[in-house]
Amino acid sequence: MPVVQSDGTELYWESTGAGPPVLLVMGLGMNATGWWRTIPVLAERFRVIAFDNRGVGRSGRPPGPYTVAGMAADAMAVLDAAQEESAHVYGISLGGMISQEIVLRHPERVRALVLAATTPGGPAAVAAEDATQAFFRRRAEMPADEAVWASVPYNYAAATRRLHGDRISQDVEQRLRFPIEPEPYTAQLEAALGHDTLDRLGAVTAPTLVVHGTEDRLVRPGNAELLARAIPGSGLLMWPGAGHLLFTDAPQIDRIAGDFLSAPSSPGPWSPAPR
Repeated sequence: MPVVQSDGTELYWESTGAGPPVLLVMGLGMNATGWWRTIPVLAERFRVIAFDNRGVGRSGRPPGPYTVAGMAADAMAVLDAAQEESAHVYGISLGGMISQEIVLRHPERVRALVLAATTPGGPAAVAAEDATQAFFRRRAEMPADEAVWASVPYNYAAATRRLHGDRISQDVEQRLRFPIEPEPYTAQLEAALGHDTLDRLGAVTAPTLVVHGTEDRLVRPGNAELLARAIPGSGLLMWPGAGHLLFTDAPQIDRIAGDFLSAPSSPGPWSPAPR
């Protein structure tokens, strides 16, 4: 099992496939198993590097507080362990926040960037509804299996819940392989709530694609528009009928992300080829 030390915490990481490297950065309370749909798609043409953030999965669980900047340093330790000087970076939700800090603090290490279902944070961010925020604070007090199932209406689009319950069950099975514990979940959540990059995103020079589902209840779609306006030359893909875990609601999104990362690495607007 590959591991690396970062600021005294042991981090689990894994590598699949061959080709240009892509570093996957997962979101709140989830670990590398959350990329189980994405990894085989991207591994057809990339070396895919995934890892468990501090506090979850097979990585260490140090006491909080955590910061997004500190978790970005963890990601760089993983990239060092994988012996890659630079990589494409694909982050979702909290992982997208971490990815923003990576590209701002280590621009030379990011070839291109995909930011999915995420936010720049700060006072300008579009907040989730009060009931949604309250649920995710209360979630830490629930047993792991109850918490995962109770999160379903917040994570998935209505059509997926109605027509593709099998996809949700498959995701839940992966998530419960390494269930999150209350203390590190809260530490990750507080890190996310402290995230604020909006005033710095104009410095991003890496080609960037912002992807968001129009039915995202957890991170509202208006946050994608904020990111796309703030990052020079970035592309914006709003996916109708997708929720927060948009690669489950619309699995083709991972192929589109791969197409973007395979495109010439030069700044400028980008749109997906018709499918």
